[in-house]
Amino acid sequence: MSARWLALGARLLRLLKPGLVVVLLLSWASGQCAAHEVRPSYLELQEDRAGEFEVLFKTPMRGDLRLSLSATFSGRTDALSPATTRTTGDAAVQTWRFKALDPLRGQSVAITGLQNTMTDALVRVVFLDGTSWIRRLTPQEPSAVIPPLQSGWSVAGLYLKLGVEHILLGVDHLLFVLALLIITRGIWLLIKTVTAFTIAHSLTLALATLGYVHVPPAPVEALIALSIAFVAVEIVRQWHGHEGLTARAPWLVAFAFGLLHGLGFAGALSEIGLPEGQIPLALLFFNVGVEIGQLLFVAAMLGTFAVVRRVRLSWPGWARLAAPYAIGSIAMFWVIERVAAF
Repeated sequence: MSARWLALGARLLRLLKPGLVVVLLLSWASGQCAAHEVRPSYLELQEDRAGEFEVLFKTPMRGDLRLSLSATFSGRTDALSPATTRTTGDAAVQTWRFKALDPLRGQSVAITGLQNTMTDALVRVVFLDGTSWIRRLTPQEPSAVIPPLQSGWSVAGLYLKLGVEHILLGVDHLLFVLALLIITRGIWLLIKTVTAFTIAHSLTLALATLGYVHVPPAPVEALIALSIAFVAVEIVRQWHGHEGLTARAPWLVAFAFGLLHGLGFAGALSEIGLPEGQIPLALLFFNVGVEIGQLLFVAAMLGTFAVVRRVRLSWPGWARLAAPYAIGSIAMFWVIERVAAF
């Protein structure tokens, strides 16, 4: 019996089109991201008087439970107010004040309990003289020493890495790019489409991050999912001989929906926070990181398509529709889920 099932499974795998395999892998990755907390914790210390700091500590929540994390310092501190806690739906926000009895510069800051999680923590310290320090802590490195000054290169490197990680973990953004790759015909049209998407989301990312545009995040996330479903429908229409707007001008659709995706990137960046005095630098390199991650994904998909085209297999007629139907189904699930969360 097991041999028959293995043979049947092998036959089904041969029938799957490469795009569907990619979608299934992305769906699995999405499930993994949902199963493990990937939103970062955020610790901000703002010095408003000499040696006195206002603290904000945000930790992710699952339902009514929050991650068991706490901030500790190697030097002596004295609490000036008790910690108060409020919830924001998906996070618990604690605030309190303390006085650093030893200079904070040169001390190590640690997020106790981080080593028992699968999330990161971003630490940001703003001093009275206007200088700031920002560092990402991980389960492998849950503590760091606050240096006298932080260079621009360290900020650039940090936000570059955060940008790459954000796009590669953003399964909804990757599904949208994958759908565009499937429907776009010709290398020149593909270059125009990817460029239009890049320009659009870079524009709204900058405008929203710098405070020129304010849009509630929940509707944006729902519309991002709807944009994926729209392109999936356009792929099906094209393969049935009805050429829609996306097939005729994919660069135009990529630009229009790229504006939405940029607002989504801005929402993620606001969760992370930006260092005072180095906001343009951090924003620039976060966006560069997003573009690098996007180009890596596009290159990987084009390479996969090229390899699969060399494999001589006979596909059934329905197999070519498997990928857009899978993309559309996942996207509509997200639409319903995100609208229900309003």
